[in-house]
Amino acid sequence: MSANVQKGQHTVGATPTGLRARLASGDLGLIPVIIALIVIWIVFESVNGNFLSGRNLSNLILQIAEIGMLGIGETFVLLLGEIDLSIGAVSGVAAAVLVLLSVAGVNPWLCILLSVVSGGLIGIFQGFWVTIIGVPAFIVTLAGSLGYQGILLGMLGNTGTVPISNKTLLDLTSTYLTPATGWVLVVIVTVLYALGAFMMQKNREKRHLPAPSTTATLTRSLIVLVVSAIVVGVLNTYRGLPVAGFILLVFIALFAFITQSTRYGRHIYALGGNKEAARRAGINIRAIKISIFTLAGLMGAIGGIIGASRLGSASPASGGGNLLMDSIAAAVIGGTSLFGGRGSMWNALAGALVIGSVENGMDLLSAPSSTKYIVEGGILLLAVTIDTITRRRRTRAGR
Repeated sequence: MSANVQKGQHTVGATPTGLRARLASGDLGLIPVIIALIVIWIVFESVNGNFLSGRNLSNLILQIAEIGMLGIGETFVLLLGEIDLSIGAVSGVAAAVLVLLSVAGVNPWLCILLSVVSGGLIGIFQGFWVTIIGVPAFIVTLAGSLGYQGILLGMLGNTGTVPISNKTLLDLTSTYLTPATGWVLVVIVTVLYALGAFMMQKNREKRHLPAPSTTATLTRSLIVLVVSAIVVGVLNTYRGLPVAGFILLVFIALFAFITQSTRYGRHIYALGGNKEAARRAGINIRAIKISIFTLAGLMGAIGGIIGASRLGSASPASGGGNLLMDSIAAAVIGGTSLFGGRGSMWNALAGALVIGSVENGMDLLSAPSSTKYIVEGGILLLAVTIDTITRRRRTRAGR
């Protein structure tokens, strides 16, 4: 009987009927953002033939590396149903710490470590204020954003822009993997994805839960192989995969594993889905919330390091501009729910690709800033609208 049940669930999860039911219930996953990304790339490539060139894709990856790091931190906070309005300013402070220590002659790796620690300490402070004192995250991080901008100005003082002269720090965003290393990475990514997908399939079958069929898992693994090979092949026509992009992929894969395959990750989703139920289940809500804000601070600092390395300096404008809104937009556009409890780290990458592609394409067309703001605002509004509608459908479907 058990075998029959497994077989039945297995079939339901793999049939088109199961897929239609999933879509009808509002569980869209990455489908909307992938479609949007394909449309954006086709439109810009048709207008400018250089958009999908190896050189421009390399620039695009470097552009989204900082946004992606901040998007990861913002995704963590959004999974709880909270928001962090200070992550851009935190990245600016971390960039200033990095550059000032470097100018003082400190070892570059120690500069990176202390810069990351500064972001972590800010995250702990904000997490404590939100969790222990009970002030809404919106207020704490908004006030923090103002305060950290003041700290940034105080740190840089009258010097204004401080350039980086250390080669190690500059190489973080000016180094590329060799073509051979890129192909090895394609194989590793595909194998890891396939192993993870098969393990998830067997685990769900073991627990008598709906699971994708072996054919579906093999098809997805083949798609990952083909897409990875195409990306690496195009990038190798220029200088290969940028190290900064590789670092972003490593962080996303690591945190995707932690959030989706560990008890800590399940507690995050449980807390974001229903705080009272999570409390009754014995989840340490305070520890989870403080740790999430700490992770957001750490990722903000890492984004700031990449941004400083790319620009070759830190300035009073570090962490400012559109960086905060781009990081929030990356998480939301990628599919992370503003209402908490739904989303993944891969959403941050997908959303960052959409935002970065729009900005990159507009720059290639020499479009005015007004047009870019209108387009990005429209995409963000559309993403939040989709999130709101699908949330209603999921509620009606009891998901």
